[in-house]
Parts: sequence; structure tokens; C-alpha cells
Amino acid sequence: MAAAVRASRAHRGFISVARRCSHSTTALKPQYDAIVIGAGHNGLIASAYLQKGGLKTAVLERRHVLGGAAVSEEIVPGFHFSRASYLLSLLRPHIYQDLELKKHGLKVYMRDPYSFTPMLEDGVRGRPPRSLTLGADLAKTREEIAKFSEKDAKVYPDFLSYLESLACAIHPLLDAPPVDIQGLTQGSLRKKISSLGSLKPLVKSGLKLGKNIPDFYELVTAPVMKVLNRWFESEPLRATLATDSVIGANTSPNNPGSGYVLLHHVMGELEKEKGAWGYVEGGMGGVSQSIARSARSLGADIFTNKDVEKVLIGQDGSAKGVVLTDGTEVRSKVVLSNATPYITFKQLTPQDALSEAFITAVDQIDYTSPVTKINVAVNKLPNFLAAPNTADGKPGPHHQCSIHLNCESVEVLEEAYREGLQGRPSSRPMIEMTIPSVLDPTLAPPGCHVVSLFIQYTPYLLEGRHAWTDEDRERFADTTFNWVERYAPGFKKSIVGKDILTPSDLERVFGLTGGNIFHGSMSLDQLYLARPLPSVADYRSPVKGLYLCGSGSHPGGGVMGAAGWNSALKVLADFKRL
Repeated sequence: MAAAVRASRAHRGFISVARRCSHSTTALKPQYDAIVIGAGHNGLIASAYLQKGGLKTAVLERRHVLGGAAVSEEIVPGFHFSRASYLLSLLRPHIYQDLELKKHGLKVYMRDPYSFTPMLEDGVRGRPPRSLTLGADLAKTREEIAKFSEKDAKVYPDFLSYLESLACAIHPLLDAPPVDIQGLTQGSLRKKISSLGSLKPLVKSGLKLGKNIPDFYELVTAPVMKVLNRWFESEPLRATLATDSVIGANTSPNNPGSGYVLLHHVMGELEKEKGAWGYVEGGMGGVSQSIARSARSLGADIFTNKDVEKVLIGQDGSAKGVVLTDGTEVRSKVVLSNATPYITFKQLTPQDALSEAFITAVDQIDYTSPVTKINVAVNKLPNFLAAPNTADGKPGPHHQCSIHLNCESVEVLEEAYREGLQGRPSSRPMIEMTIPSVLDPTLAPPGCHVVSLFIQYTPYLLEGRHAWTDEDRERFADTTFNWVERYAPGFKKSIVGKDILTPSDLERVFGLTGGNIFHGSMSLDQLYLARPLPSVADYRSPVKGLYLCGSGSHPGGGVMGAAGWNSALKVLADFKRL
């Protein structure tokens, strides 16, 4: 779905206006108990819980809009885009309830059906090309799958139960810090006994998994195709499911560890519906604004256009506040960084406060991203050959889905991945298309729509050496639009504006190092006890009083709010000992 480049828009003639951006009228104070750097969703959630815990907290956001990557912006006049993150699911239920986000304006449009994969093929006897639609109605979904395989239709419910049993067992690990290895192995007996409590979530997950522990181990370590090939035989179904194993990740369905990314994307929940994803009214900025309103109602001060230059380090080596780029000093007892670990430790923290070994380790964190996001304003609803629009022009059920293009076969995904590895944008890219305005009329003028294209695979540097030029961006956008055109003729003529964000643009605008949407790759070597590094997996940094609270920490990007919640609890526990 959680942080946050101003793409150079002058050459495209666009404006960028934050939608319903609530600016603080409170003056920035010289002293706080806690300062949070960055108003992404995790930073805002951390501020709310810190304020609830009695710490006077300020959030400092460098951009003009709150939300990090979960923002709504008017890139084309009259069209409001979820500019980076575009779907909601993995917002932890207890955070939704604790912060009363519904009361503070969060409204979500549930999607059913939720997945549509049209085929590029000639229709038979005048019929449209085939397509695969998946939704909550299991009977209808099995009918769809049966178009390709009766066997797959029969076992699909068992596959969903299999995934759900594994995903549910992971929830205790999401809502708690990793096991306190240092506390269990070092210090006094009293400290070791106290640290035993950190084992509880791990034990709880193990008990929930029970006899399914071998299945879980296989899924998170194996190539996802090893699992999907055992369950299914039809290529469209396997490829559609495989997209969830690589979305946002620089990997292929045949690479070890891709199974975890699949699990990561099915363990969400919305409105008590497991695995559901939805559109936020007004765009993803609606989530951030509701969290900000909740935090402010608790007493937190939240500011935009406050760019932090560095963390203040006292003579005792501990964090004492921050310095803004305009020279303003703001003192605090603790500082939480919602920036990526790289930005936190390489740009914001004075290097003489960190050991050379630690800095070297930070340099090794993988931020590789294959993602380009293109936001498109269109003056008519896309018309797919596989599901032609009705005469009245109203959206069909498939229009509300995640629309998977160039996803008819796993080999197409593999070839796109191989091209990206060679430093070339994929000539037939994997495209996840969403049209949130079919459910949310507030996003576009009547008859018009906003279209999100989440595209893989594109390198950060072309051929490993060259930065993207405006011509490169336009060329890749044309490639993407040409493929969309093959599925939905007329799409190119309907375009009235676009916003192209390559990996380097995502880094520049939103502070996403490498353009990685997860604040660091979700590979097995960068999860749980090793996220982002083994020495800082408990949110505490080597600098006393400086903490990580962003998606670069456990449980990682996409699990909305968990890192903010966990880090706030860690800070509050430490604060009591000060």
C-alpha cells in the first residue's frame, strides 16, 4: 500500500496541490518530549500513541502535504490522485479502533470483485477474449476459474483456506517488536526474566501454526511457483496469483522467498474481511488525514514544510532534538525517525555518533526497486475487449478491480523481470491498473476518471549507469500505454494528463531510498530480527534516544501502522526508565 519526490513536474506543465491538506495553526515550540521526523502513516500513528502515553509530541514533515507515500494530490487540475500508495488493506485493526479513524473521517470503499485479468487473444465465434475475475463470491469465482480448469476451480477454496491459516498465524508477530535477543542473553537475571515476555508473540504464532509450521516454512522460503504449481494447472490463475508474490519487489515468482511477499499481501483485513483491499475516499491521503486528526485531538502538534537537516546529539552522545534546514533548533528528550534507515543514519545522524562498522552495515541494506508509478487522468472509462462497456457507459464490476495486464502467463512476468535485471525497462511490463474513481466520485470530474498504473520492472539507473531523462520517462510511458491500448482500445486518446514516477523519482519526491516502496526489500535477510539490521531490530538506534518508527523496521512496508505502534510502545517503556 506504508513514507514519502517531488518529480520534476515543470516540464510536464502540471501542478501539485495537496487535497484537503490540514495545516497546523499551532506554533512550533522550542521543546517537546518527543519529535517524530516525517508525517508518513507510521510517524503519525507513533505520534498519536506517544501523545496518548503522556509525551508532548511534534511531527515534522518536510513536504507541503501530510502522509508520506499515502497522500492525495491534485496533479492534473480537477483530478485527485493517490500519488504513490493506492490501496488500503494492511492497516492494523486495533489501530483503526484505538484511534477512532472512522470518527475522524476515514471512509473506505470495499471492492468486490477485486481482481480482473483480461487475456490478449482473439475471441472465438465473435465472443470477447477470455478473462479471469476473482471476488468474495466463491461460487462466481469458481465459475470464472472453471473457464480455464475445472480442477483448479475445485481446489481453489482449499487454497484460500491454506493461505488464511498461515496468514492468521503471523498476526501476533506483526503487532509486537521482535524477540529481545539482547535482553534474553545479556545483563542481569532480572533483565533476562523481564525479556521472556518478548517470546510470547513468537510462541503464540507457533501454537497457531501447529502442524502447519512446515507449510509456513516452505511458503516463506520457496519460490512461490513451487507452491502454485502444486495447487493449480491453469496459467492465467497461476500468473494472477503470482503477481502478488512480486508486487513492489525486485524478484520473480521463480525466486526463493517470493512466497513470503504473497503471504504479506493476503494477511490484511478491512471492515473485518480477511485479505480485503479497498479504496479510501478522497484517495490515500484520507488515511493520513484521519490519523493526523486523531493525533491532533490527543494533543500532538503536526507541521508541514518543516525540513529536518540533522538530529542534535548532546555531549553525552544521546539525541537531544533536531535542527531544521532553516537553522531552527527544536529540543526533545527522544527523536523518532519515520525516514528510511539509510536517510536516518547516513543523512540525519551525525556520522561521528555512529561506529564505522554500523555505517558499513547500513550501506549494505538492499533498497532495490523495480517500480514505476504512472498516474493518469482520462476523459472516459477504459473499455476492455475482454469485458466491453455497456451502452450507458457505467462502470462494470471489473472496473473496480486490480486489473492485471500482461499477466496471462508466468513466462511473461519472468521475461519482464529478466529485462529489468539487465538494466532495461521491460518491453512488456507487468501492469497493475486501478480506477478508484469508479467507486469514489470525489476524485475526478463527471465522466472522467483517475487511473493508477503500478508497473514493473524498471531499474533505478538505465543500464546500471544512466539517470532517467524526460525522454526516457516519456518513452517508457508510451510503451506502457501501448500495452494498455491493446487490452482497452481508445485508452491513449482518452489521456488528458499524466504523472510519471520512476524509482529515482519515488526516491526524490517521497524520500523512498532507491524508490523502494517498503523502505527496504522484504527479503528473508531483511525481515523480523534482521529488519533493517540485527543490531537495530528493536527500533532503538545506536544513539540513545533515537528510534526508528518507519517501514524500514519490523514488520516492514505495507503493514500499515505496525512499526509506528511498536516503536511508540518501545519509546514509552524506555521513557519510564529515564
